[in-house]
Amino acid sequence: MNMSDIWIMRIGHRPERDKRVTTHVALSSRALGARGIYVDTKDPVLEENIRSVVGRFGGDYSIETGVRWQDAVRKFDGIIVHLTMYGERVDEALPKIPRDKDMMIIVGAEKVPMDVYQRADYNISVGNQPHSEIAALAIFLDRFTEGRALYSDRGGKLTVVPNERGKTVVENPQ
Repeated sequence: MNMSDIWIMRIGHRPERDKRVTTHVALSSRALGARGIYVDTKDPVLEENIRSVVGRFGGDYSIETGVRWQDAVRKFDGIIVHLTMYGERVDEALPKIPRDKDMMIIVGAEKVPMDVYQRADYNISVGNQPHSEIAALAIFLDRFTEGRALYSDRGGKLTVVPNERGKTVVENPQ
C-alpha cells in the first residue's frame, strides 16, 4: 500500500515553556513516518535542533516555524486530523480515514481554538483522559501507519544497531 505524506501542525508552542515537548512532538512524528512539522511560533533553536537530528540520522523530514495554523490549513490539500481527548475514539475513526490522501495532523499545546475543531475533517481522541500530546501523536501515527516507519533505513550518517544490552551506533560510509 502506498502511504501518502503526513504533516504535523503544532499549535500554541511557547519556546520558553514547550521547547522539550515540541522537540519530542517533532522527533516522534519523524520516527513514526511524518514528512515534516509546522510550528505556529517562530523558533530558530527548535529548527536547528531538528535539522541536526535529520542531518545525522537521515530521512526526508522538514521543519518550518512561525507558520499560522490558519494559513497552513487553508493551503493544505488533504485531510485535516485534529488530535484531542474530546474527539471520536481512534479505533472507530481509523477505518474512515482515507489512506491515499495527504494528511495534516493538528496537535495543540495549550487550549486549542474552537475553529480547529470546525476546520478538521476528523477530531480524534487517543483515550479520553488528560495525557501528553506526544503520546497521542505516537499512538495515532503507529496505528495509522501500522508501524512501517519504526525501523526503516533513512540513509543517515549514523545508524543505531539494536542489541539486547549496550548501545551501538555506527557511522555509515558517505
